[in-house]
Amino acid sequence: MSRPTPVVAAAALALLVAGSTASAVTASGEVARAEEARRPAPGGPGEKTVWTEADKTGFGTAATRRSNVWFTLQQGRTSEVFYPDLSTPSVRNLELVVTDGATFTDRESTDMRHRVRRPDARSLGFTQVNTARSGKYRLTKRLVTDPARDALRMRVRLTSLDGGRYQLYVLHDPALGNDGSDDRGRTPGHALVAEDGQAGTALISRPAFTATSNGYLGESDGWTDLAGDHRLDHRYASAGPGNLVQTGRVGGVTGRPDHRDATVTLGFGGDAATARGTARAAAASPFGGTATRYHRGWHRYLSSLRAVPGSAAAVRRQYLASALVLAAAEDKLHPGAIVASPSAPWVWGDEVDGLSSPSGAYHLVWSRDAYQFGTALWAQGDRARARRVVDWLFSVQQKPDGSFPQNSTVGGQPVWGELQLDEVALPIVLAHLVGRDDGTTYAGVKKAADFLAGFVDEETGRAAPYSPQERWENQSGYSPNSIAAQIAGLVCAADLARRNGDDASAERWLALADEWQSRVPDWTVTSTGPLSDDPYFLRLTKDGDPDAGTTYGIGDGGPSAVDQRRVVDPSFLDLVRYGIEPPDDPAVRNTLGVVDRDLRVRTPNGPFWHRFSFDGYGETRDGGQWDITEPDTGTTLGRGWPLLTGERGEYVVTRGGDAARYLRTMARSAGPSDLIAEQVWDGRPPTGRPCCPAGEGTRSATPLVWSHAGLVRLAWTMQRGRPVDQQAVVADRYLR
Repeated sequence: MSRPTPVVAAAALALLVAGSTASAVTASGEVARAEEARRPAPGGPGEKTVWTEADKTGFGTAATRRSNVWFTLQQGRTSEVFYPDLSTPSVRNLELVVTDGATFTDRESTDMRHRVRRPDARSLGFTQVNTARSGKYRLTKRLVTDPARDALRMRVRLTSLDGGRYQLYVLHDPALGNDGSDDRGRTPGHALVAEDGQAGTALISRPAFTATSNGYLGESDGWTDLAGDHRLDHRYASAGPGNLVQTGRVGGVTGRPDHRDATVTLGFGGDAATARGTARAAAASPFGGTATRYHRGWHRYLSSLRAVPGSAAAVRRQYLASALVLAAAEDKLHPGAIVASPSAPWVWGDEVDGLSSPSGAYHLVWSRDAYQFGTALWAQGDRARARRVVDWLFSVQQKPDGSFPQNSTVGGQPVWGELQLDEVALPIVLAHLVGRDDGTTYAGVKKAADFLAGFVDEETGRAAPYSPQERWENQSGYSPNSIAAQIAGLVCAADLARRNGDDASAERWLALADEWQSRVPDWTVTSTGPLSDDPYFLRLTKDGDPDAGTTYGIGDGGPSAVDQRRVVDPSFLDLVRYGIEPPDDPAVRNTLGVVDRDLRVRTPNGPFWHRFSFDGYGETRDGGQWDITEPDTGTTLGRGWPLLTGERGEYVVTRGGDAARYLRTMARSAGPSDLIAEQVWDGRPPTGRPCCPAGEGTRSATPLVWSHAGLVRLAWTMQRGRPVDQQAVVADRYLR
C-alpha cells in the first residue's frame, strides 16, 4: 500500500480543516438561529401603517350566520378581513411572497401583475391570479370562508414558469379589534397566533410552516428580513405589543410539479387558543369541500329570491353580484345592520388619528343608506332582510328625542355627531313600505315624526324642513331632497298612525306635510339664477329664499363663497320618485337640462353625474387620493357617481321612458369581479397620469353597497313601470 506524498497529504489536510471550519460556521449559525428563535423580536412597537386602498376587487363571506368573517381583496392580495363584525377590521393584510432565496423576493401587491375573477356568478367566491413581472412564476389563489366556523381559507398554487425552484412565504399583518398597534404574536408549534385582549387569530398551513417569525413592522418583520438578502435570517418566537407582522414559510412548495399546492387557513376567536382550535377544525376539511358548501349557501340564497327580472337579462351577472353584495354587507351579530362599504377610501384609510384610526368611515351604518338597501332588498324578494333593516334602525333610534344618529357601528354606537332630517324620515318610509305597523314599531315612528314636526335648529332658529345637514353631509339648509324625504316620512307616519288608532297625530302630520309640499318651490326653485332663464331647483338654499344671491362655502377645496343659485344637484329627483311632484313639472324638466349641462359626464360606458356643482370629494386631477384641503384650491375633484345614473333611470321610468341604457351604464362600470365603486373616472383631462379609464371605478369605496342597491332598484323599477319605493299613500295624495 503506497503512502501519500507530502504535497497530497498537505492538500488533504487543508481540505479537512476547511470542511471542519465550514461545518463549525454552519453549526454556529444554526445554534445562533435556534437561540434567536426563542427570543422576542426587537424594534417594538414598529412603524405605523395604513389600511389598504379602497378599490377592492373582491368581497366575500359565507351565507350562514355561523361564520362571522368577511374578507376583501385588493392589489392581488387579501386586504382587510373583518371579525367579529363588519365594523371591525381585524386583519390589515394577508399577502404571499415568492423568492428564489438568492436573487429576488417578490410580494403580491407590488411585484406581480394581477387578475381577479368570480368564477361562479351565483357566489362570492374569488380567484386571484398573480404573475411575476419577470415571468418566472404564477400564483393562483381561491378564497372562501368556512360556512361552519370563523375561518378564512385560501387554496394556493405556485407554478414555476421557467423551471426554477422557488420558496413561498405568507405575511400576516393583524389589526385585531380594529387597532393594529397593540397586537401580540407567537409561534406555538407550526402555527402563528396573535391576540390583543379582544380577539385572536391563528394562521396555519398545509403543508406546515417550516420557518416562522414574529416581528414589528419595518423593524424586525419577515418582509424586511427577506427583502434584505432573500432569506429569513431572523426567526423570532414572539413580538408585541405593537404593530405585529407574522411570517411563515410554506414547507415543500417549490413551484415544480407535485410541489405546487398549499392551503392556508386563518382562524379567529375571542383569544389565541380559541382561534387555534378554529383553524385546526377548519383545516381538517379538504378545501374543495369547504368551497362547495360556501358556494351552495349562496346558491340557496339566490334561489330564495324573485327570479332575475327580464329588464336585467342583459346585465344578469352584475345584477346577481349586486344581490349578493347587499346580503353579504349585513352584519351577522347585529341582524339588519348593513354597512356602507367594507372599504376606507383615500385619507379615511391613512390612519389619521381621530379620522381613520381606528377605522370608521364606511364600515358604519347610515339610516339613509339603510333605506336604499332596504328598498332594493324588498324589491328583489328578500323581505325578511328588509324587515330586519327596519327593526335594527328603530333599535338604535336616539332616546328620548326620536332622532337617528348620523351613522353608527353595526352595534348601534353613534360615531359622527351631525343631524340630518332625511335620516330621521327615511326609517319611517321604509317601515311603511315593508308593512311594519305593529305597536312597538309605531312607537318609534311616532317619536321620529314628532321630532320632524317640532324640530328647530338651535344655531339658526329655523324650523324643519330646514336641516342641519342634507344627504351629501356638508351643508345645512332647505334641500329639495331632504324636504322630499320629510314629506314622505310624515305621510307614511300618518298612515301608520291611523292603523294604530292615533287619528289626531295623523291629521297633524298630514297638515304639515301638505304645507311643506306646497312650499317646496318657494324654498328651493329659483327664477333669477344664472344657469337658466326658466325656474330650476337648487341643491339647497341657506335661507329659504332661492332668488337671493346668498353665498356659502362648498367645502372639499371648492369655492369659499359661491352664489347658492349657481349650485345644482340631481338629488331633487327624489321629489318625483317618492310621488311628491309629477315628472313633467316644468321646473323639474328644466332642471334636468341645467343639471345635464353642469354635472353630466359622458364616458365610453355611458352617462354619469357629479353630485353637485364644484364638488371636490374625489381624486386630484392626476389621480392622487382625496384629502382634506383648503377652500378655493380646487385640489380635488368629485367624479361621476353610478348611483346617480340609477336615479336618473328611475326618473325616466316615471315618464314612461326606456331606462335600459342607464342600467347598462351602471353594469359596465363594474370591475372584473362585478363590484361597483362609489365613483368612476370622469375623463376630465388630468395634469398627470389618470387613475383609471373613463367610466370605470376610481380608488373610491368599492364596493359601495348603495351603488349595488341602485342597480337592483333600477332593474325592478323598469320591470314594474314605476319606482319600487313610490308608495301609493304618498303618490295618491299629491299626483292625483
